[in-house]
Amino acid sequence: MPDFRAVFFIIGFLLLALAAAMLLPAAIDALAGDPDWRAFVISALATGIAGAAMVLGFRQAEPPQLRAHEGFLLVTTSWIVLAGFATLPLMLTRAGLDFTDAYFESMSGLTTTGASVMPNLDGRPMGILLWRALLHWIGGIGIIVIAVAVFPVLRVGGMQLFRMESSDKSQKIRPRVSQVSGVLISVYVTLTTICAVSLVIAGMPAFDAVCHAMATLATGGFSTHDTSVGYFHSPAIEWILTLFMLIAGMTFVLLAHAARGDLTWLWEDDQTRWYLLCILVFVAGMTLWQWEANGRPFGEALRSSSFNVVSIITTTGFASEDYLVWGPLPLLMFMVLLFLGACTGSTAGGIKFFRICVVGAVARSQIAHMIHPHRVTLPFYNGVPVSDEVVRSVLSFIVFYIAAFAAISMTVSAFGMDLVGAMSAVAQALGNVGPGLTAEIGPIGNYANLQDGAKWLLSLAMMLGRLELLTVLVLLSRTYWRG
Repeated sequence: MPDFRAVFFIIGFLLLALAAAMLLPAAIDALAGDPDWRAFVISALATGIAGAAMVLGFRQAEPPQLRAHEGFLLVTTSWIVLAGFATLPLMLTRAGLDFTDAYFESMSGLTTTGASVMPNLDGRPMGILLWRALLHWIGGIGIIVIAVAVFPVLRVGGMQLFRMESSDKSQKIRPRVSQVSGVLISVYVTLTTICAVSLVIAGMPAFDAVCHAMATLATGGFSTHDTSVGYFHSPAIEWILTLFMLIAGMTFVLLAHAARGDLTWLWEDDQTRWYLLCILVFVAGMTLWQWEANGRPFGEALRSSSFNVVSIITTTGFASEDYLVWGPLPLLMFMVLLFLGACTGSTAGGIKFFRICVVGAVARSQIAHMIHPHRVTLPFYNGVPVSDEVVRSVLSFIVFYIAAFAAISMTVSAFGMDLVGAMSAVAQALGNVGPGLTAEIGPIGNYANLQDGAKWLLSLAMMLGRLELLTVLVLLSRTYWRG
């Protein structure tokens, strides 16, 4: 059995941090003379009291030492609890969402999905817009630390490949987090700041720049306007966001190496090469389609294709225009992009390229074995043989991902959604992308009109995708609870 005291003790501290974050939009609204600041203060007090009660109620004489067993429960429970308390400002302010919509919005924010049920963003107070951006930013740094420090220990989906130190065989999670979190947070904050300053220089208002920078580095996609980035009609802003979305889709551990002057990984890391190559191919295809089939000027076609392809493959979900009207081939390409994701160890969702690389390596190894059955053939990743354990983890993840997509899609369709709508809604939720591929839930739509049952299923899919499925599904095992 897991140590519940240690798990809820840590969740208490996370709630205290969430309460502190609520004071930022409270201050913004107070300075602007908006009465919503009271709702944020009340939400912060309620969240802080709950967090303090958990810290005091579950504290132990010795600091908690988390094993992998507690790690599974902590990762899943923290997302459920934090999303629940994050609903308070969405319900108590003039946003006026009911609990279902508020939970959908907060889960979408913390999982950096960016699917929204809130229309009329242009007329919303700054506090609630900042709160949505903060949910992205908090969820983004949370998933980076978990993906690099915790998932390898939990052996989720082949993440063992991404230990910070290959010599570390410890099954205790706490030391791993303390080792990696500092440098990752430093890179995350620095990139967010540079992105925000660049957007201001390009002509974006400072408040919008901060919100969009937080959403960009978190690969979230919540905008401050209904028409997303298209509201600004600025090629410079689109190119800046394209660059930072591209960077945010890369492994943050490798970005930390880049900050120290080591750029060799750009051409030595398998998944980074395939990630950049895939973007190049999709951008080239869509640019040529828009240029030839839609008659758009080449430069404009290149910019819009680059922005929207990078936005979807990194699971950010910003939109510069309604790409659903580009034609059948781009629509099919965007459907594929909903599944791919970017690199592991980033804030992006989706299947991710390291798994695609491992599957490709296994396929090449199997083909070679069929041609030369007496030759020993091994799959390689970054020049190193991939262990059977990693192969099993990766293949299990992909099987569960496809199974979850099929099962949730069929269930969502029972709530009145058409086939394309249901499939794209679930694909984007599992991939933490944001927009679907129909007019209602597409790049210029939202999820407000979906039935409550569909919203709860999509909230579940967001969490499953964000936490790499197996982390959540292991809690359904009787073996886990028997110890």
